[in-house]
Amino acid sequence: MDLRIFTEPQQGASYDTLLTVARTAEELGAFSAFFRSDHYLKMGGVSGLPGPTDAWITLAGLARETSTIRLGTLMTAATFRLPGVLAIQVAQVDAMSGGRVEFGLGAGWYEEEHTAYGVPFPKEKFGRLEEQLAIITGLWGTKLGDTFDFEGEYYRLTDSPALPKPAQEKIPVLVGGTGPTRTPALAARFADEFNLPFTSIEGSAAQFGRVRAAVEQAGRRPDELVYSNALVACVGRDDAEVARRAAAIGREVDELKANGLAGTPDEVVEKIGRYAEVGTERVYLQMLDLDDLDHLELIASRVAPQLG
Repeated sequence: MDLRIFTEPQQGASYDTLLTVARTAEELGAFSAFFRSDHYLKMGGVSGLPGPTDAWITLAGLARETSTIRLGTLMTAATFRLPGVLAIQVAQVDAMSGGRVEFGLGAGWYEEEHTAYGVPFPKEKFGRLEEQLAIITGLWGTKLGDTFDFEGEYYRLTDSPALPKPAQEKIPVLVGGTGPTRTPALAARFADEFNLPFTSIEGSAAQFGRVRAAVEQAGRRPDELVYSNALVACVGRDDAEVARRAAAIGREVDELKANGLAGTPDEVVEKIGRYAEVGTERVYLQMLDLDDLDHLELIASRVAPQLG
């Protein structure tokens, strides 16, 4: 089981805080990647101070200040950026990192953050997401010296030089979501990894099955994709420490145990094992208290070694 760190900086985190978490995760050696959300507005009853940080500006900085850990987004919002510009940004960060970027792209859903910062919130988001994936992967995949053209309902590219190229031969693309039909089809067409956010074991089994069927129908092998879950983490050496960590993020222990990975290391390992039984190969641990570096150390020392 591959463990990764997933942060939500819109809830209140500076770049320096994110850098500390990323470097700590890298130094501990138990986590293969540092990922972050792509939001410009806080959610729930937090201050959000000092304010939002941009996902790809953050990752560009981390690309130069880390050396081995992989870097990515769950998920970049397609509503925030034009696809050609985004392809350039991600390829540049990949080059800056020496080829350590992974690219998650989603439709965008949080209307209030668009209103707060003057970003248009289109009614038809899924069609735009599909075209963005086609454009971005098309630009990266165009042979050097050739040009790229695209004629869609929402975007049009003519004689694009399709530059720059990423450092990696192919940047891994993540697609995710619980939609029963269009989402699996989109994953089958574009994804190297399929991710489910905050989904139960039973729900994961059902959606992974739909995606595998769609991948096979598209003429690909189902095992070409990595299947992953993003789940909130709240791990403690004992019940008191679990309760303290739950309180620090404004959550109840029972709710966290039902909907995430909460409890002692052994309890969390057991639940991850049940996700593995339905096909989960990778877990993104949503860390909501980014000042609690001891939480990372505990997972690295007491959870990761039991997962092999």
